[in-house]
Amino acid sequence: MARSLTFDVERRFPGGPRIRARAELPLDDGLVTVLFGPSGSGKSTVLRALAGLDPEARGTIRLAGEAWLDSARGWVVPPRRRRVGLLFQEYALFPHLSVAANVGYGLFALPRRDREERVRVVAARLRIGELLDRRPAELSGGQRQRVALARALAPSPRLLLLDEPLSALDAPTREELRAELRHSLEGSGIPAIVVTHDRVEAIALGDRIAVMVDGEIRQVGPVQQVFGAPVDLAVARVIGTENVLAVRLVGRHDGLAAVRAGEVELVGVDPGGLGAAGTEAYACIRAEEVVLEEAPGAPSSARNLLAGVVTGRSEEGPLVRVRLDCGVPLVALVTRPGAEAMGLVPGKRVAALVKAPAVRIVGR
Repeated sequence: MARSLTFDVERRFPGGPRIRARAELPLDDGLVTVLFGPSGSGKSTVLRALAGLDPEARGTIRLAGEAWLDSARGWVVPPRRRRVGLLFQEYALFPHLSVAANVGYGLFALPRRDREERVRVVAARLRIGELLDRRPAELSGGQRQRVALARALAPSPRLLLLDEPLSALDAPTREELRAELRHSLEGSGIPAIVVTHDRVEAIALGDRIAVMVDGEIRQVGPVQQVFGAPVDLAVARVIGTENVLAVRLVGRHDGLAAVRAGEVELVGVDPGGLGAAGTEAYACIRAEEVVLEEAPGAPSSARNLLAGVVTGRSEEGPLVRVRLDCGVPLVALVTRPGAEAMGLVPGKRVAALVKAPAVRIVGR
């Protein structure tokens, strides 16, 4: 890719983990890539290496063909010359400076008049123009987030790096600002990499996703593709696929694969490369793709119809997570009105329907 960010970086922590991340990410204007994974997987370490803030990082980093790091040749481009915009979890606003001074902090090389004009333009875009004379202590959490983003955008960086940009906000504000942040990133025309461990944020903010597991990037692709078709068990678990069943391949027919978990047989789309019958694999099913009906269940286009019994339930806001015994343990995610209408309480007999495309089969 001519316009891409490629990196192969390693960071060893004495007596601690080893982070080794490799990826090639497109840099289309306004494209947002989410660096996703659990806490401690190495996401922020990679972000610091890309920004040039970690002198102990080793390997290579190239942006659109320009080398930022080549440790084998002793080549390191300092952070300022990389022209990267940074937004940290804490926002790191200067408490003694006004909003205008914070936003214009990276514009020191511009004449005063040009600097003030640039601050006004960016502030208007992010709807903080009326806040320019205030200090950070006078702002709400959402306003501080907008100011920090404005400061990152003001110097017209080549790349934006955002480390858990919504984590410092309370839950209602975080939900309110997700769409706003996405709109701002799209409108900036600047490619961005956003670190998060939150699945909802990953889906709401990202065009592409790079999934990190145990210090390695295991899968990169469009968000819905990765969430819908994890390449392996580790990725499936990290992205929140609730149902992961150990299975054996039974056979293949017309692009479908039949697998068996104990006495239960499931049909999914054949991913290819599984090997012969008897090969061990995993069947991954997201909870929201398990449809519950009154037993015994009506005929439908679903290839998998399993008789089951409810073993437990837990309330999650407007949704209910229902645990089932269908010969194998399953989890379904249904609306609260739906759960109440069906009387989904422990002991209730139900039919669980799962369409074949919802059964993702990955090798062991």
